Amino acid sequence: MMERLRTGNTQLDRILGGGIPMGSLVVLAGAPGTGKTILAQQVCFSNGTPENRAIYYTTLSEPHSKMVRHLEGFDFFDRSKLGVTVELNHLSTLAQEGDLATAVAEVVRHSFDVSPSVVVIDSTKALHEAMEHAEHFRAIVYDLASRIAHTNSVLIFVGEYSLADVATAPEFAVADSIVYMSNESEGVLDQRLLRVLKLRGSDYLSGTHTFTIEPKGLAVYPRQESNIVRSAPAGEKRVATGVPGLDEMLGGGIPETSVTLVAGPSGGGKTVVGMHFVAEGLRHGDRCVYVSLQESEAQLVAKAQAFGWNFRDAIEKGTLVVRHFEPVELSLDKVAVEITELVEGGARRVVIDSMGELEHAAHGAARFPDFLWALMSGLRTRGATVLVTSETAAFFGPAFELARGLSFVVDNVILLRYTELESEIRRALTVVKMRESDHVKSLVEFEIGGKGASVKGKFTGMAGVLTGTPVRTEEKFREFFNR
Repeated sequence: MMERLRTGNTQLDRILGGGIPMGSLVVLAGAPGTGKTILAQQVCFSNGTPENRAIYYTTLSEPHSKMVRHLEGFDFFDRSKLGVTVELNHLSTLAQEGDLATAVAEVVRHSFDVSPSVVVIDSTKALHEAMEHAEHFRAIVYDLASRIAHTNSVLIFVGEYSLADVATAPEFAVADSIVYMSNESEGVLDQRLLRVLKLRGSDYLSGTHTFTIEPKGLAVYPRQESNIVRSAPAGEKRVATGVPGLDEMLGGGIPETSVTLVAGPSGGGKTVVGMHFVAEGLRHGDRCVYVSLQESEAQLVAKAQAFGWNFRDAIEKGTLVVRHFEPVELSLDKVAVEITELVEGGARRVVIDSMGELEHAAHGAARFPDFLWALMSGLRTRGATVLVTSETAAFFGPAFELARGLSFVVDNVILLRYTELESEIRRALTVVKMRESDHVKSLVEFEIGGKGASVKGKFTGMAGVLTGTPVRTEEKFREFFNR
């Protein structure tokens, strides 16, 4: 198996197929300010040890104290490691004492002396531009890369390169791996993006991945569609929703590891059903995740408390995680990564409330179905049973339209509706679909009271309940025969 160097970022390692192959040359390319130096430093501080140091060479004449000041705000930075497990050296000083070839020879000599885990040169673009002949620079780069490879160290070149440079600059021809970082604008939204353009001898996750720069360093969010996992069919075991009367309609509950959609108008009871699902899971000892794109954690906890469910206690015990994402400038892949990590940590029930905000965050309707399929397949494969909500536009009427891509992703569909009956607004519920499973097909009354939601009896003697204006069946009978 290929030996790899971890980058200090789990998700970036996932993109790279497990990390950077040892003994390889990596070029971190991109415009200034895209995060290349931060990533390179994160790799160094994550891998430097007293036995195998990380060596960071700079080609700028500015003092290292300035770089250190910029790094002090990051969690990965540890001043006590400087000079012990992480070295900062000026390559410009070495070059001034002779030519570049002499400086490279010193880098190689030092690397053989200390057997570093990683050697970084920042910036190789500056060295390239200082050379008069491209052929001479190519020879030096090739010599450096091949000799450092004999130490089994990872060699990282950092440089301010454009995509056009990737096709022409000699360092890219020699490189084993190329990671391109950029800042892109979509409307008023700015995004940091990362792409692996080359990874010799190894598979990787293709496409454009988003990342942010946070106190912990780079937070990378792989594109979900590049890592689609073929999900297994839903299990035979049933998972109770906790809504009185609903599980009987579902044949004992939701099939384990299936995806269930609860669709209905605003205020129809979708969130309440989701909270029932979580409360029932907690009662059975399941770890649960509630992802809210509308209500904050405090609002959700207060609403649950009103129905008699102590979500706060479950959160403090770690059996429930409530993640609230603001729908403004929402990153789909960030949401997906955080949910997936929670499921990998043992969560067995997941509620996502609601799909509308995720669809809006796709910034292009064409992407949403594939993203959703990849996310749901990944959650199911990891053993989660998922319940998602989606708001329907119409408060009344038989027609309802699902968010784009939902119909072929979900296994089960529960529809909530308002209806007017004897000058009162009532709620109705029906199970529209259960994949490969029988279910009760009746249209029933759905109530929300002090203890949550419950399913009552059928609308007996009524027709057209889903239209919002039902009539008694005897009236429909007379109407039919009087035409």
